[in-house]
Amino acid sequence: MTKIDSSKPKLTTNFKTKSGIPITLGTGTGTKWKDLKRSDPQNQDGLDAIVQSLVDALESGYNHIDTAEAYTTHPEVARAIAQTGKNREDLWITTKYSPGSKNFPPSSKGPLDFLDKALKELETEYIDLLLIHHPFLTPDHSVGYTIETAWQELEEAKKSGKVREIGVSNFRKIDLEKIAKISTITPAVNQIEFHAYLQDQSPDIVKYSQDNGILIEAFGPLSPIFRIKDEKTGEEITDHPLTKVLPELSTKYNKTDAQILLRYTLQKGILPITTSSKKERIQQTLQVYEFELDQEDFDRIDQEGAKFHNRAYFNGAF
Repeated sequence: MTKIDSSKPKLTTNFKTKSGIPITLGTGTGTKWKDLKRSDPQNQDGLDAIVQSLVDALESGYNHIDTAEAYTTHPEVARAIAQTGKNREDLWITTKYSPGSKNFPPSSKGPLDFLDKALKELETEYIDLLLIHHPFLTPDHSVGYTIETAWQELEEAKKSGKVREIGVSNFRKIDLEKIAKISTITPAVNQIEFHAYLQDQSPDIVKYSQDNGILIEAFGPLSPIFRIKDEKTGEEITDHPLTKVLPELSTKYNKTDAQILLRYTLQKGILPITTSSKKERIQQTLQVYEFELDQEDFDRIDQEGAKFHNRAYFNGAF
């Protein structure tokens, strides 16, 4: 069988920690964790669960943590790092500035104000990657900031040494083009929802980003096995193209459905961000570096996935 030469996935950028260690897949602190904190921020058992999940990930071999202002999980990230005793220079921490929206007003005066708060909450002297969480900045909801002025402050943050890399999240081609016109630094990353059922969050965004040297990071890469709900009614959809394909591939490779999807994402040249509260699953995710999908199976996921569309986040925004 023909195989893809991808034992070392061809990402547009291969980031390293400050100490020079290549970064792993990202372990996320959003989704259910942010919902847990918002629903009951005083629930110590819940907060401890977030910390324990991160500790399990770090002790299993992850060195890449993804958080955000909107997740409110900075303190838990700091606790987890302290609990493991990991050297800060051996870790990669990503966080995101939230420019606000109609339902969630901004809690910072701007990117630089957020950065100073984040450094304190994360108990660190620098952030490895700072992103703008979304491109939907309006004067009413973003304290007067536009994409251009927000990006200029991120450039200031990098030049100050408080941030190693800067980028964006959920940006479309038109948003990246706005930055290109005024920037002196190209975004290092565009973190978007990506999975087999959403191979382009917005038109041509994966190709455009990769063609311009911008690493695509994928949140929700396991959505085809966890979050298949009708976008309009919210009702669960149980019959979709990959329900038959993934079990077959799992048997062939002796891997879980999740490992198959993560490996597919990597072979796309995209870095997945994932999470789990179960230590066994956390350990399994790192095994995606130990195998590769045959070209025909990689193509099959692509083709079957393209027959079905499903978006879990930002419905109606793209």
